Amino acid sequence: MAVSLFWGAAGWAQMPEPPGQVGAGETAEYEAYLFAHMLHGDYWRLYYSVSLDGLHWEMLHGGRRVNEEYRGHPDICRGHEGRYYLVGNRGDDRPDINFWVSDDLIAWQKYGDYVPDLKRVPEYPKTLARIGAPKLFFDAASSQYLLTWHTPHDLGRTNLPEPYWASQRTLYVTSRDLKTFSDPPRKLFAWDMATIDVIIRREGDRYYAILKDERYPTLEWTTGKTIRIASAPSLLGPYSEPGPPISPSFREAPTLIPSPNGKAWYLYYEQYPGVAYSLSVAAELQGPWVQIAGGQRPDWDKYAVPAKVRHGCMIPISRRQYDALVAAFGKGAGEQKTGAR
Repeated sequence: MAVSLFWGAAGWAQMPEPPGQVGAGETAEYEAYLFAHMLHGDYWRLYYSVSLDGLHWEMLHGGRRVNEEYRGHPDICRGHEGRYYLVGNRGDDRPDINFWVSDDLIAWQKYGDYVPDLKRVPEYPKTLARIGAPKLFFDAASSQYLLTWHTPHDLGRTNLPEPYWASQRTLYVTSRDLKTFSDPPRKLFAWDMATIDVIIRREGDRYYAILKDERYPTLEWTTGKTIRIASAPSLLGPYSEPGPPISPSFREAPTLIPSPNGKAWYLYYEQYPGVAYSLSVAAELQGPWVQIAGGQRPDWDKYAVPAKVRHGCMIPISRRQYDALVAAFGKGAGEQKTGAR
């Protein structure tokens, strides 16, 4: 993208704002956002941050947990009754996936549990008893939920780097009510590649799987540890092979929101082993994608995420819901940390 710069009395002009913001005289299509996440140093626990522009985030509750019972990599969707459903798990080595429900995103009640039979996954005979990062998507077109997670398998003798992570595959089940589930679990993708942290979204008449390519980056696998996108004509596929990386390497846990004016997508993903978030923007999920500047310089930074924020999900909320969350929890004045370039 070409950027026009000019020299003025104050020096070089500041870079333009990211696409998707509301202009003068316009009304926001999306008024506010909630980010449910973990923190570095307090993994698996639930924290909240909020934003009015999808770019600048403030932590709630003084940087303290907003629920003491929840465990997992938080993922929230609005479901069949207009209520919010939160999915998690007590640990990768635990057999159960857990669901919570809320009318207002403030108070959560336990809704139920699901134990997938990992020994009966078709064409996946050597599964290990592990469940990673469950994700939940409600497909309004078919009135059903898609529950996904990643499970590794025994590779046998291999010279692949990181064999445990190289063996991860994304599995799924469907449900109408999160009480009964399709059986058995199945692999979501027909192609054979290590994937984790998959989220599903719909745009127009296509479904998009935003995923982490979990192979370790090598000269033979140059796309390893990047965020990529596959698409399909229906919820369950078949999904295309993933497109080119839309992030640098060593990024994971993608989360996606529409911009305030509804004309762009904001895709956040976590940088590791350092703890920071990067941001890419596109007009359509198929791309092209551009990365937005961040780097802890006020004249460069175009977004800010609270320090130590880790895996989670972002969802649009109304201004009324934003105000209710702030009233219920209060804001925290914690240090802000921008994403890394």
